Amino acid sequence: MARLRITSAIVILFVMAQTGFLLFMYARYSSFLPQSEEKPSQVHILILSSWRSGSSFVGQLFSQHPSVFYLMEPAWHVWVTMYQNSAKVLHMAVRDLVRSVFLCDMSVFDAYMPWKRNLSDLFQWAVSRALCSAPACDSFQRTDITSEMACKTLCGRYPFSKVEEACKTYSHIVIKEVRFFDLKVLYPLLTDPSLNLKIIHLVRDPRAVVKSREQSVKALTRDNGIVLSTNGTKVEDSKYKVMQEICRSHVQIYETATLKPPSFLKDRYLMIRFEDLVRDPLSEISEMYKFAELSLTPTLKSWIYNITHGQGPGKKKEAFKITSRDAVNVSQAWRNVLSFQKIKKVQEVCKGAINMLGYQLVDSEKEQRDLSVDLVLPRRQNQFSWSSFNPKN
Repeated sequence: MARLRITSAIVILFVMAQTGFLLFMYARYSSFLPQSEEKPSQVHILILSSWRSGSSFVGQLFSQHPSVFYLMEPAWHVWVTMYQNSAKVLHMAVRDLVRSVFLCDMSVFDAYMPWKRNLSDLFQWAVSRALCSAPACDSFQRTDITSEMACKTLCGRYPFSKVEEACKTYSHIVIKEVRFFDLKVLYPLLTDPSLNLKIIHLVRDPRAVVKSREQSVKALTRDNGIVLSTNGTKVEDSKYKVMQEICRSHVQIYETATLKPPSFLKDRYLMIRFEDLVRDPLSEISEMYKFAELSLTPTLKSWIYNITHGQGPGKKKEAFKITSRDAVNVSQAWRNVLSFQKIKKVQEVCKGAINMLGYQLVDSEKEQRDLSVDLVLPRRQNQFSWSSFNPKN
């Protein structure tokens, strides 16, 4: 019997090894085969960004579109459940969850929230217009602009099964995520024939990100610990170690997508700067929508104007909310709020990202405070264009 058990174990190992080898060979060589002209019926958009970079705002620009099913940071559930691991270790689990959501398979959440009963069990569910309108909730129409507060009041008790039901009725699935730090982790999704994936890489001046992060220090401590691999210990980022990792990841993602990128990335990567977006919202949003194969409706145009032309930079209690604000004021607030000593430290740890993404370093407090000096370099200066890309090089 012992010999039989050993033999069986060897056979199982051999089969597993053989299967793994075949899968590897298929993945290795399938990229050389002619690609099918037929694409999946749905378009999948991943908004790839970092905390406090304006990604919630960009997410809403898609969420309010009547053709879009949107989820905000579904991988939050992965990080909360497996918080003792590092971001790098969790990359695979996050990627698998994102893939399942893109395919409208919400059973993936069973591992992270086995008790799921209602829509309200899903992280930030109420910022998704798709979960506040039919068929997920009967209180709003798809063409309505919904608010988080109203949605929470009227739709929270609908069953969780409505998430998957609603997802399957949309032409576009959009996910906003801040938990990817390496573009290559997404290669399996970009080459997956069941997905029609495009990536919008949203970046923001690291100095503005630091100012925004200071409004939500406690809320970010668990995520900081995962980024810094502290085995579950919550930490603040007083020494800007997390910012250093965030800046490093933006450089890595941008370089990977633009310096001799793989051919499957052609026309599937778009980098957007938050500062460009708030200075010329309709132009930038039109570009994003064109990239995502969406049209800008009159209702959305009106809403976008209102949301970007409010009063002031927003209050501390609104740090995680989308409210009507003076968006240009928001993007420049760091120049009046942060001390020059903090600015110097951020510039030390993020110098590469600041230079590569098109921002200007400041050498003095006078230069920092002088708002007549534009620290955002001309749009797309020295940036990559797919028209100059030759996959044979």
